[in-house]
Amino acid sequence: MTDLLPATLQAGDLIKYGGTVECVSPNLVTVNGISHRVSLGQVLRLGSDRLGEVVRIESGHTYICPFDTDGACTIGELVFADEQTLPRPNEHWLGRVVNAMGEPIDSLPPIPLTKDNVPADNHTRRNGAMQRSRLNVPLKTGVKVIDIFAPLCRGQRMGIFAGSGVGKSTLLSMLAKSDAFDVVVVALVGERGREVREFLEDSIGEQARQKTVAVVATSDESPMLRRRAPELALDVCESFARQGNNVLLLLDSLTRYAHSLREISVANGEPPVARGYTSSVFTQLPKLLERAGAGVEGDGSITAIATVLVDGDDHNDPIADAVRGIIDGHLVLDRTIAEEGRYPPVNPLASISRLAEKVWTPEERNLVLQLRKMISKFEETRDLRMLGGRKPGSDGELDKAVETVPAIYEAICQPPDAPGSQNAFDDLVTFLKGNNQPDQNNEPATVS
Repeated sequence: MTDLLPATLQAGDLIKYGGTVECVSPNLVTVNGISHRVSLGQVLRLGSDRLGEVVRIESGHTYICPFDTDGACTIGELVFADEQTLPRPNEHWLGRVVNAMGEPIDSLPPIPLTKDNVPADNHTRRNGAMQRSRLNVPLKTGVKVIDIFAPLCRGQRMGIFAGSGVGKSTLLSMLAKSDAFDVVVVALVGERGREVREFLEDSIGEQARQKTVAVVATSDESPMLRRRAPELALDVCESFARQGNNVLLLLDSLTRYAHSLREISVANGEPPVARGYTSSVFTQLPKLLERAGAGVEGDGSITAIATVLVDGDDHNDPIADAVRGIIDGHLVLDRTIAEEGRYPPVNPLASISRLAEKVWTPEERNLVLQLRKMISKFEETRDLRMLGGRKPGSDGELDKAVETVPAIYEAICQPPDAPGSQNAFDDLVTFLKGNNQPDQNNEPATVS
């Protein structure tokens, strides 16, 4: 009988319950004889060296999605409940890089364990809507185009929407260097393996990394690990926020998280409902994003900025459309702006912050309205002007826009390695005055 036990189990160990593998597919393992003793989301051990999560239970059969799809799994292999200790995020995680299971992958010494911290658990009770504190503390990101056109509050959830190769990760690295946060948690989901070190070492930098925790699941890892990575990142955020820290979560990308959910649910037999996405994908997205935001009174906050990859630059993609309805604003990165060499390539007309009114002063609000009006006029007539259809003097507003908007674009241009702006509005007005932009009444809140 002892010959049947996995190598990690000894004959004297207490075995509570187990089952055997009956069917194996690339993303799903069917187990017999354990269904009446397990629950959804429970972690089981397949053989001696593989772990998997229960994703479906039927009478007599349990369906498990393995964490490692490269390992071999054979018919008749034994399956047992895993008694592993859940990760316990603590201050020793700062400056470290871990995988989706909370194991360090940065070749540094093991992370010390603490007994005082709450174990990471994706099924803990969330704060009720009436227990959350209100969002009313302005947040300076240091990125001028954001602080002017789509300013944030501490605890806000913001999305960065863009096609591939437009500059989402670069903008995230600029936000990670902000001095407004005590802790930064970076979740890299489905990234290319070669880009992880480049992003952490070059884009974020050594100084910012001292207060950063990175959770990584690369594109070649199993969909279950790619699904767990952002959930573990939220566990880390919640752990530090409970200690009163203001935490910034950078999630790249939410679309690849949705892709992992789709792979798991399709393998589980769930029918697709929108462009291949199953209904459970749209159920899990708000569950993840609602964990960010303001905590109860006395706790810190979690400011979440997540990237959304819009396939084919289609901003009506099902995931993009669903996420926009959950978060508190969105930044749209425009490929045309990036091709013109203006960075970050944020489209000020398409980008919205639902909490901007809590950040702007009345003078700043009036200024932004004037800027948006001029930029809109400038962009609407771009083709007409290129064809020579504009006659100077026939439209005073257009003349003003043609004179001012290029200077505005130059003022909000900010290279990734440039220092963050301390006051974006003052920088803008100073730049416009230096470029002979009229400000007759010497009023910083008007462009006239």
